[in-house]
Amino acid sequence: MRISAKGRYALAAMISMAECYDNGEYITVISISEKLGISKIYLEQVFSLLKRGSIVISVKGAQGGYQLARMPRQITVLDVLQAVELSLFEPTEDTVPVKAPEIEDAMKDSVFNALDSAIKSTLEVITLEDLVNKVEENKKNQGLMYFI
Repeated sequence: MRISAKGRYALAAMISMAECYDNGEYITVISISEKLGISKIYLEQVFSLLKRGSIVISVKGAQGGYQLARMPRQITVLDVLQAVELSLFEPTEDTVPVKAPEIEDAMKDSVFNALDSAIKSTLEVITLEDLVNKVEENKKNQGLMYFI
């Protein structure tokens, strides 16, 4: 499975926002762009999709920006990716439905539907809060120094 740059950037931006969710401030696209090294113009497109998907809310003006629409523990990776990856769970196109419908059905049932189900069930249990906890764990591990 390949997640597009849009999906990867959306997830990174949402993790970054979830890290500072508790302070209640609105976060600008520019600050996320600078923090993560992602194009501001590209992030604006991503945030437009995230807003349409009800993942973030926005406020215009000098004190404006974006905020998560729900608590990080209530937003899953699946929520984020479904908002920006418009073709992530499109039905698989038919391959040989006319000449070999039994093969077509076998592939759909045993491979494509099973794969879609496994991916969905994995992504719907990982929350932004889980990812923030993993980020914190990684920060601690990077700070360790080993001497021999």
